[in-house]
Amino acid sequence: MSDRPSPLADPHIAFDTTEGRRDVVVLGSTGSIGTQAIDLVLRHPDRFRVTALAASGGRVGLLAEQAHRLRVAAVAVAREETVEELRTALRALYGSEPLPEILAGPDAATQLAASPCHTVLNGITGSIGLAPTLAALEAGRTLALANKESLIVGGPLVKALAKPGQIIPVDSEHAALFQALAAGTRSDVRKLVVTASGGPFRGRTRADLEHVTREDALAHPTWAMGPVITVNSATLVNKGLEVIEAHLLYDIPFDRIEVVVHPQSYVHSMVEFTDGSTLAQATPPDMRGPIAIGIGWPERVPDAAPAFDWSTASTWEFFPLDGEAFPSVDLARHVGGLGGTAPAVFNAANEECVEAFLAGRLPFNGIMDTVTAVVTEHGRPTGGTSLTVPDVLEAETWARARARELAAKATAEARA
Repeated sequence: MSDRPSPLADPHIAFDTTEGRRDVVVLGSTGSIGTQAIDLVLRHPDRFRVTALAASGGRVGLLAEQAHRLRVAAVAVAREETVEELRTALRALYGSEPLPEILAGPDAATQLAASPCHTVLNGITGSIGLAPTLAALEAGRTLALANKESLIVGGPLVKALAKPGQIIPVDSEHAALFQALAAGTRSDVRKLVVTASGGPFRGRTRADLEHVTREDALAHPTWAMGPVITVNSATLVNKGLEVIEAHLLYDIPFDRIEVVVHPQSYVHSMVEFTDGSTLAQATPPDMRGPIAIGIGWPERVPDAAPAFDWSTASTWEFFPLDGEAFPSVDLARHVGGLGGTAPAVFNAANEECVEAFLAGRLPFNGIMDTVTAVVTEHGRPTGGTSLTVPDVLEAETWARARARELAAKATAEARA
């Protein structure tokens, strides 16, 4: 670690504070991050204006309502077959008024990411968010990054494009680290402490997890999220990804990034400094706070999220991580250290295994067993610091196919 400014998120970087509303493009607008961001924007119309929206196309009615309420210039859907449904829904809301421009196809969100605006909020789930991330950076937009996977799978690509301070993290953990790091210089930092709720299975052993169900895994105790992210929280894969993300964002070595279980999810992460002091960022669990940091920094957005009621007693607990029951964090450190295409293989294999688990084709413990097998089989990663987009795509394609094969084999053996 050096004292040079990080090419990515750095709270010491001065940002443009031009008066007037900040134009924002929201990618993944119908998902959890997107809907909360829009709620925030609508409550602060003097600060923000949404100019374009992108979504997968799974919730066309909601997307049309968002477009109409925000009066955006353009709407994008990844699924081309939903265009007519979207057009019909928009026409019902707009009447005789002109409709926003409609873009469709797998590259539609990428096109919007490069459109004129101040900030692009990338709230897409999965590694498909990489191309929009790169497009936003190349176009010179400030990137409020909730799509951690794009940084995970394309770290060197993202870092090569990002200008100082161009990326502001939206994950609650990284928004917390971002704020706490403002208290000292880079040489003052001893370690980063990333908190984990522990998910729905905190305290259970690996044997206890053998027969948990889809419904069990989706019953997160503190956060309301989409199914993939919720399962990643149950396996703690999300925490492994966040460790890699913290390493990439803040140039802190893996052996100085610790994970601690904090069930209440009040403390979102901490920074320990060399003088022995630790700074923690804490708010009640609500993603609107990190979103406000992402799209509003360096200014804070009043009442973005609820504050604590300090007149009420509460207990905050912290526990060590059980690496045997939840091996995902150690595996993530391993692939992060390998670099190259290894993180892409880890992420892609996990996405396939989560899908298989949600469909009932793979047991819960089978998720990490299969991901570990795919990572091990992949062996030496390609690309290194000269990673290319084709390298990532090729590695992901192989990892997805191999994960499906191994998951199907495990299912067949279990039924035999």
